[in-house]
Amino acid sequence: MSFQIKALEPTRLASFLSKSATPGEPATVRCLEANTNPGFPCRVSLRDAERGESVLALQYVHHDVDSPYRASGPIFVRASVVRQAGRKLARNEIPDFLRHRQLSLRAYDNGAMMIHAQVGPGNDLEQLIATAFADSAVAYLHIHNAAPGCFMCEVAR
Repeated sequence: MSFQIKALEPTRLASFLSKSATPGEPATVRCLEANTNPGFPCRVSLRDAERGESVLALQYVHHDVDSPYRASGPIFVRASVVRQAGRKLARNEIPDFLRHRQLSLRAYDNGAMMIHAQVGPGNDLEQLIATAFADSAVAYLHIHNAAPGCFMCEVAR
């Protein structure tokens, strides 16, 4: 069983990064300083921000589909990587920032409908992915941080 974990490409974030705040509009991007490590997982570099590093917190549509499962939520992006390409992982490579977290895997079919979900420790991620992809109806997975529910990354077959 082969899989590919995908980082976000900064080009998908361009509309957020180019907006300036307008008085009276809600702020959809905030600059923060990472005060813990781990604690600020970057969806572009697939690494936790270092303590003291600037990160952008932004509202992001991570499941931009024509389905009841269209979804958005907050994500972090390290400010130092917003103009770089997203991290390219080898097939079956799992980034360390997923290993120390409790994760939720959401499995979707080709119609962008969730067909099952599971929760487990990041150290068991290979097995969790294998279990999900054992169902031939599963087209792709989304990994979320289980406690806060934030989107972490997508997994393709």
